[in-house]
Amino acid sequence: MKRIIQKGTFILLIIFLLPATILGQKSLTAKEVVQKSFNRFLGKSSFSIMEMKIERPTWSRSVTMQNWSLGTQYYITYITAPARDNGEVFLKYKKDMWNYIPAINRLIKIPPSMMMQSWMGSDFTNNDLMKQNSIVTDYTHKFNKSEKYGGYTCYVITLKPLPEAAVVWGSIKIWIAKSNLNALKTEFFDTHGNLIKTEKASRLKIMGGRLLPSFLEMISNTKKGHRTVINIIYQEFNVKGINAGFFSIQRIKSLRPRTIRIK
Repeated sequence: MKRIIQKGTFILLIIFLLPATILGQKSLTAKEVVQKSFNRFLGKSSFSIMEMKIERPTWSRSVTMQNWSLGTQYYITYITAPARDNGEVFLKYKKDMWNYIPAINRLIKIPPSMMMQSWMGSDFTNNDLMKQNSIVTDYTHKFNKSEKYGGYTCYVITLKPLPEAAVVWGSIKIWIAKSNLNALKTEFFDTHGNLIKTEKASRLKIMGGRLLPSFLEMISNTKKGHRTVINIIYQEFNVKGINAGFFSIQRIKSLRPRTIRIK
């Protein structure tokens, strides 16, 4: 009998220890989930090749680009097609954004008043490119009830802007897969609670050694038939030779696209 009691006590001890050992990982806060999800697309540095298709009720056009990043402060986008836009470069340098147009050899600093304007005629804005880390730093984060989306059980998190934050959205709602922490759906609301646009991510595959969505879709909820889709063709992380000096005004004027053999 004594052995049975001791055995039962041992089992209870294991159960009590599980949260700190096998289950031992501390529960993530809503902000930590958003941060980890955001970091999936970042390394210390990154390089990617993408094709963007802008769709409108009466026309569509495609843009291909190469992108370099360093942390959250530095970003370059080099347009490789169509021919009329080839060589155009966008530079994010800390809190500033620049656009170099080689056809007229002109460098333009994009002012705050243009942050909500369409980027390259798409459903993405200059603000989307400029304030990528804003969803982590400029909002509060609160869990809602978990939901199924895209075949995954997801955290559903509501973001509200901090009082001092200079942001354009009244709130944001994100669906993040619990199993891999990829953000699969994001809804953007104005200050009156109206849904303005929805971003969806799908077709997860291994890119740069990480399981990531390879297909992004930004849909306007206020303009019928307006959407922009992005196919991520190539993704690489922790790129050698990229430092802050790479992301300079002088550099973007002489920048050339990389030649990558896509398997």
